[in-house]
Amino acid sequence: MLFAAAVLVTLLILGFTLFVRAKDLPEPVPVSPFHHLDVRKASIYENLRDLQFEYRVGKLSDADYQATKRDLQKELAGVLAEVDRIKLSLNGSVAPAAPAPQPKKIVEKKAAFSCDSCGANFEKPLKFCGECGKPMKVAQ
Repeated sequence: MLFAAAVLVTLLILGFTLFVRAKDLPEPVPVSPFHHLDVRKASIYENLRDLQFEYRVGKLSDADYQATKRDLQKELAGVLAEVDRIKLSLNGSVAPAAPAPQPKKIVEKKAAFSCDSCGANFEKPLKFCGECGKPMKVAQ
C-alpha cells in the first residue's frame, strides 16, 4: 500500500514535469535593479533611528554614538551614490543639473516680550518664561 502511494506520487510529479509547457507558466515578476539598494537604504535608516534611541536612553557614549553615526552615514552615502550611478546607466544620458537653490533671506522679527532673567524673546505675553521658567514682568 505504501509502495503504491509512493509510485503514484512519483508518476504524478514526473507527469507534471514532462507535460507542463514553458508558455503555460506565468511570467516572472521583473526585479527592480534598485530593490537590493532600497532594502539596504531602509536598513541603514532603521539602524540610525535605533542608534539615536540608544544614545538618548544613555546606552552609548557620545564618542561611540558619533563614530557609529558617521560610519552609517558614509554607508548610506555609498548606497545613494550607487542608486544615482544605476539611474544614469539606465537613462543612458546625463540628466541636466538642477539649478542650485538660492538661500532664503532670514527676516528677524522683533519680539515684543523678553525675559529679564535669561533674555529669551517671545511674540506673546507669558506669565512665566518658556526657557528658564521664572516669572515674567507684565508689559506696560
